[in-house]
Amino acid sequence: MAIAAQQQRGGRRRRRRHAAMSEINVTPFVDVMLVLLIIFMVTAPLLTVGVQVDLPKTQAALLQDPDEPLAVSVDADGRIFIQDTEIEDGALAPRLIAITGANPDIRIFVRGDRAIDYGRVMQVMGLINAAGFDRVALIAELPLSGGSR
Repeated sequence: MAIAAQQQRGGRRRRRRHAAMSEINVTPFVDVMLVLLIIFMVTAPLLTVGVQVDLPKTQAALLQDPDEPLAVSVDADGRIFIQDTEIEDGALAPRLIAITGANPDIRIFVRGDRAIDYGRVMQVMGLINAAGFDRVALIAELPLSGGSR
């Protein structure tokens, strides 16, 4: 019945011609970028200093320093690492001088494992200080907020 009514009006159906869409669909691009952003946000904390050190807990306040410090770690076996590269005791001072460009104002953080002898950590700090670096600090973890000591 509808066909008969349409034939009476003109006999022909109108067909619209659609022009090709020239816009770029950016939704897949945005999806990929968001996934990459999430991946980098998750993996970035894992890219810190690679030496596993069990840090002691302390009540001291956090230091706010805009410059990135150099990290020297002493693991549970007493081995010394600059960032994540193992180094011998005798080569520590020359390597630090070479890395810092003989700049004594560079901040150096010493990370000592909780199980290591305090004397070993002080020996490493003495080697750093003897090389001419005065801004040497110890790193520790903040205790849990439960208040247990």
